[in-house]
Amino acid sequence: MNNKLLKLALISLVTNSLLFAGKKEPIKLNEITVSANKIDENIKDVPQSISVLDEYTIEEKGIRNIKDVISNIPNMSTKPFDGTYVNFRGLNSSTFTNNNPIVIYIDGIPQTDRYGFDASLANIERVEVLRGPQSTLYGKDAIGGVINIITKEPTNEWSGNLGLEYGSEEHIFSTFNLNGALIDDKLFLGINGQLLQDEGWITNNYQGKNEEDVNSQRDRKINTYLLYKPTDNLTTKFTISKDYFKTNWFDGKNYLDPMTATRDDAKNVSFDVPTYTKTDSFSQSLLLKYELDNLEFNSITTHKKTDTLSHIDQDFSDSLAYKDLIMFGDTTNKSLSQEFRLSGKTENNTKWIAGLFLEKEDIDKGPFGEQFPAMENTEANFMSDNTAKTGAIFGQVMIPFLEDFEVTVGGRYQRITKEINMNAFYKGLNSGQYYSNDFSNTYSSPTAFLTQEGKKTSNVFLPKFALSYKINPTWTTYTSISKGYMPGGFNYIAFSGTAHENSFEAQTSVNYEVGVKAEFDKAILAASIFYMDIKDIHVYKNVGNGMYVTSNAKKAHSQGFEIQGRYFLTDNLDISASLGIISAKYDDFDNGTTNYDNKRIEKTPSKTATLSLSYIHPNGFYGRIDSFYQGTTVYYDQSSNWSAQTDDYFTTNVKLGYRFSDFDTYIYAKNITDEEYISNIEQAHNVVFGDARQIGIGIKYTF
Repeated sequence: MNNKLLKLALISLVTNSLLFAGKKEPIKLNEITVSANKIDENIKDVPQSISVLDEYTIEEKGIRNIKDVISNIPNMSTKPFDGTYVNFRGLNSSTFTNNNPIVIYIDGIPQTDRYGFDASLANIERVEVLRGPQSTLYGKDAIGGVINIITKEPTNEWSGNLGLEYGSEEHIFSTFNLNGALIDDKLFLGINGQLLQDEGWITNNYQGKNEEDVNSQRDRKINTYLLYKPTDNLTTKFTISKDYFKTNWFDGKNYLDPMTATRDDAKNVSFDVPTYTKTDSFSQSLLLKYELDNLEFNSITTHKKTDTLSHIDQDFSDSLAYKDLIMFGDTTNKSLSQEFRLSGKTENNTKWIAGLFLEKEDIDKGPFGEQFPAMENTEANFMSDNTAKTGAIFGQVMIPFLEDFEVTVGGRYQRITKEINMNAFYKGLNSGQYYSNDFSNTYSSPTAFLTQEGKKTSNVFLPKFALSYKINPTWTTYTSISKGYMPGGFNYIAFSGTAHENSFEAQTSVNYEVGVKAEFDKAILAASIFYMDIKDIHVYKNVGNGMYVTSNAKKAHSQGFEIQGRYFLTDNLDISASLGIISAKYDDFDNGTTNYDNKRIEKTPSKTATLSLSYIHPNGFYGRIDSFYQGTTVYYDQSSNWSAQTDDYFTTNVKLGYRFSDFDTYIYAKNITDEEYISNIEQAHNVVFGDARQIGIGIKYTF
């Protein structure tokens, strides 16, 4: 523990962060353009916390997915298990809405669902991570923030790259990217993708089943677009994305006492049924942009369909009592959205934006439930049709005054209507199993023991206010107040009661923030303090019989500090770091058996930090060291009043490479000290471990 504290102290002394790209010369804040407010601005002029990772940084740090992006952001973390859960500033995923508090945007297509919560980084200009509620401009689910992915604009010349990595556990990662003009200055085509396979490190020893039944992964992301510019003012872009992800089990094991868990022990399990989750999504977007001198019109139409299939060993073991019994889930999510946006700038440099947003979402769940040995083997199956309709108008204006001040005022008024039609079935398997383990849909339809129909409509106004002040050419300070929102809804599982009794309320947050940004000759710096007032926070609650639902804790708060920056020791050597410290606690939460007032919010690390050192030699050799720290985290199981706190941990990645001609060759080691740590505990018994040491080689060709 002392060594870890020393490492944290070292990080804390270096008030720098990986905000921007790694070039050989210092980077100026006024050279960094972001679109956080859905218009292009210099990052120094935007009154909110923003972390930016550009193409160079993403490549040099070996960032391959959204999980890697999140690991570089203060007070943000992921919790892998049955999808990807995200925690940011004390805000957690909403389990039965499947929504994360962070929204991913790429080519106008939003992604909030914890299943398939990822995006291709094969054709990236930069990734902007907007920290704090973004509901005013980005909608109903951006209660914590937004990961805004900006893709490259094509040119007349054809260009691209091919990359391949091979590492531990037969880890194979490949990437490709091709962009160019079919008709110069008029018609452009691009295609890119990422492919991943990893055989995992856990072996299933049940009756000779091999390790493919445990924690191997397959991941495939393909994206293509067609961009047409019939005039200098008009741009149209049609994008298609096809993603597939399958993971067998997770990186851990089920324990009666999670605090006895070790990674070595988790290397062997015994499942009597295959355990996996598959996600398959297909999305399309159409962008129309028309530009005049000081006016721009955007229309973004998106459509997305996601199929998720889960098949999980019911007791995570080969127990005879639960032999061949499973938990299962089959979900199809379809969404269609339309956004119209008008933005402009006046002669006195006032910037404004106004828009209309419409969305319809259909979620079909079922079969969805579990089998258990009570009453001679029974099965609970919940089939539901769920719809959500959203309509919103939004606007924001940024007004400069008194030469060095700028005020930002914005708001979003939205109306959301949700409906559910749920039928619950309960039947003894011995009298005719009606759920097919091979998903062949050859099951009979018994009479439902419970039918629920419900509808709820919510209207909400989401304001934002910010004030920035340019103290001098070096320093800029700002203060902001913004409201975030995550909709309520209906639980997909219920054994009794009405739909209203089995619903939960919308979660809201009000974020107060004060920050500074600075640009020096060889350094850049950004820091902020925040306080977030959270109401009706979504929690995962056990209602007995092994069944869980989403419920609400009345009040909570989080407060903390974030700092990030970069310092150029020489033109070829730079150091960067970030530090996030947070206290997130419940203020009013009693689940009926336990009072959690003044207890820490689960899954929220007390601290997060990064420290990076990068060197580039003029002859092509380069190297970097990236270290990551995460503080203690608490976990609860409300069904048994169990609670625990996991230790803090510190990991380090190393990369050495050589560039020549159009090639980049490198070797890497992740978690080089083979630090053993717990990254998540789910339902009090499923312990997920962080990755062990991984060593690999890679090559990339750019043309």
